[in-house]
Amino acid sequence: MLRCGPAEMDRLVAAGLPHEDRSGVRHFDPNDLYNLGMYSNTSTTQPELAFRMLFRFATRPVDDLLRERTWEFQARLECVDCAGEAPWRLEEPDIVRFGGSVTDVTAPAPASGSATYTATVTTTGARTPVLSAELRRLTGEYLAAGYRWHMIPVPMQVDYALVHELGVTSCIAASLLLAARFRDAGYRAEARRGWFCGVVGGALDLPHACVEVEDDDGRLRTIDIAKALLAARLSASTDDFQELCLGSIYNKVIPSTAAGGAPLGYHECGSRTPVHVRADIRSVR
Repeated sequence: MLRCGPAEMDRLVAAGLPHEDRSGVRHFDPNDLYNLGMYSNTSTTQPELAFRMLFRFATRPVDDLLRERTWEFQARLECVDCAGEAPWRLEEPDIVRFGGSVTDVTAPAPASGSATYTATVTTTGARTPVLSAELRRLTGEYLAAGYRWHMIPVPMQVDYALVHELGVTSCIAASLLLAARFRDAGYRAEARRGWFCGVVGGALDLPHACVEVEDDDGRLRTIDIAKALLAARLSASTDDFQELCLGSIYNKVIPSTAAGGAPLGYHECGSRTPVHVRADIRSVR
C-alpha cells in the first residue's frame, strides 16, 4: 500500500506509526496506512494513485455527470456472529425521487450467515444549485476550515464532534456536522448514506453520505460536502464539479434510505454485531 521497503517501514515505526507486535510480526491498521499514504506526497502510494484515478472525472466537463446511467447493483450482507436463520433488510437504493429508477430487484430470503440483494439502478443528474445565501455561507465556512479527509472506522465517524476535534473529516462525519449546522440555522436537514459509483472494478468499499436540506424555495437540495472537499484537494480545475456538489445531483451517486449515522443492513437473528454490507456496482454499457 505504501510502496515501502523494510528500511522505510522501520523508519515509519520509529517515528510513531501505530502497530501491534504479534509473535514477532508487525500488524498495522489499514486506515492508518491509507491515511499515511494519502498525505505522503510521494505520488507512488496506492492511496495517492487510487485517489487520482477515482477523481479523474472531476477535472472533466460535468455534462457527462448529468445524463442517465444504468448500474448493475449488488449488495452482499454478512452477519458475522449470526444467531440463526432470520429475515434480512437492506436500506435500499432511494433514487426514484431524484428522477432515477430501480428495477429487477431480487431481495434476500430469510437465511443465516449471508445474503445478497441485486437490482438494476438508473441514475441521472440535474443542476439544482443551492439558492440560500446562509446555506452557502455555512458550506463555504466548512470547506475553508482546513479539515483533512481521512479513512475512519464507521462507528467513529458517527461521533462527528470527536472526528472534527482531531482536525480530520470523512463523508459521514462531514455530512452529520453540516446537517447539524443547517438545523441550527433553522433549516430542515438530514445526512443520508448511499453509494458512490463508477469506480474501476466495482464500487469502492467506502462509506458515503450527503446532506439533504430544504432550500429557501422549499425544494430539497443535496450537498455532497466530502466530494467537494476532495475535488478541491485534487486540482484547481475542479471548480465546476465542486459547484455541482453544492445542491445538484449527479449520476455517480446512489442514495439509500439510511440516515447518515445508521447501518445499511440488518439481520433479525438477534446478533449484536452489526451486519457488514459490501456493494459491487458496475456500469451497464
